[in-house]
Amino acid sequence: MSEGISEGTVSNGRGRLAGRRILLGVSGGIAAYKAPLLVRRLRDEGAEVQVVTTANAERFVTRTTLQAVSGRPVRSDLWDEAAEAAMGHIELARWAELVVLAPATADLLARLAAGRADALLCTLRLATRSPVLIAPAMNVAMWEHPATQRNVETLRRDGCLFVGPDEGPMACGEFGPGRMAEPEALLERIVRHFATGERPRLDGRHVLITAGPTREPIDPVRYVSNHSSGKQGYALAAAARAAGARVTLVSGPVALSPPAGVETIRVTTAQEMHDAVLERVADCDVFIGVAAVADYRPADVAPQKLKKTAGRSGGMTLSLVENPDIIAAVARHPERPFVVGFAAETENALENAREKRARKQLDLIAVNDVSDPTIGFESDRNALTLIWEGGERRIDRASKEEVANALLALIAERLAGR
Repeated sequence: MSEGISEGTVSNGRGRLAGRRILLGVSGGIAAYKAPLLVRRLRDEGAEVQVVTTANAERFVTRTTLQAVSGRPVRSDLWDEAAEAAMGHIELARWAELVVLAPATADLLARLAAGRADALLCTLRLATRSPVLIAPAMNVAMWEHPATQRNVETLRRDGCLFVGPDEGPMACGEFGPGRMAEPEALLERIVRHFATGERPRLDGRHVLITAGPTREPIDPVRYVSNHSSGKQGYALAAAARAAGARVTLVSGPVALSPPAGVETIRVTTAQEMHDAVLERVADCDVFIGVAAVADYRPADVAPQKLKKTAGRSGGMTLSLVENPDIIAAVARHPERPFVVGFAAETENALENAREKRARKQLDLIAVNDVSDPTIGFESDRNALTLIWEGGERRIDRASKEEVANALLALIAERLAGR
């Protein structure tokens, strides 16, 4: 076994992280000064910690300090002959139960999003099958730059988890989002991950997911739709793929790129989504209807753009007809999978969801209260109550990636009990 794994003190066997193996990646930002304290906190809770640094990280914090607090030699060089003689970087990637990148600079986020593998830390992220938790840290302007936000979105779609950044004063004198989460907050997030966020296993399962809105045309220019961004459905698709499932995503029109390794079928209308789902439902083990499907569509679609007639009084009246109920059709299918529905409610959320689950004969329903503007539609965060026959479970406010993992964990649990 390579020196980065065999040497170093063993955890004390006590604490909330007793025996857990955590790889901490430290990149070159001023927030690197927090890394030794984070290592200390993790080891106090019983974790084994292997530190990997980028070249620039050592301009802010020394290898000697990190080795002293971790009890292990610090790794930084992809071409370390002593370690790599035994394929050390692959061994490290397999050893880690969780990879934590703190701080993660704008440069590191860009390299990770591009899939670079020219440095040890980037290579480890590609080679590991374990969850990756990222704590960004940078100047507020860098954090808010569209390029950084694109990189973050790419990494979220790839299944990476995020904590922070926090808002506050920075070393550069500016104020805003960009501060790395404090070591205590990171510790609690890591503890919560191992307590409730163990990656569910769905190996050999085929998961069919709908996501996003549908658009029901009025004429070639206008349509009826809703505020769904597709973020929760895409997060579920990425998480299910990471859990070992074969995933098919039927997506309405959204401004998101498909998760890696996920078969994606693009549709526009509710009828198109219905047809795409029914063509594939007999081949799936789990169906998750996350899409906000329009309940109604215009009865007649004008072949040309409808003009505003001068002097017209009383406005325009649209005649609507009901769209097919996709999730009810799946629940009635003779080769029915495990059926999970979503309910976005603005009042009496739990009562309405319980009634909907029973009426449509769903195995599980996930309800959120979208009257709260900080969760649900277009937000990066969500909170759900999961309801099934004889039980309920609350997923508190968290990132949509965390919510996806928690929901899939319950689905895996319910599948195992069938």
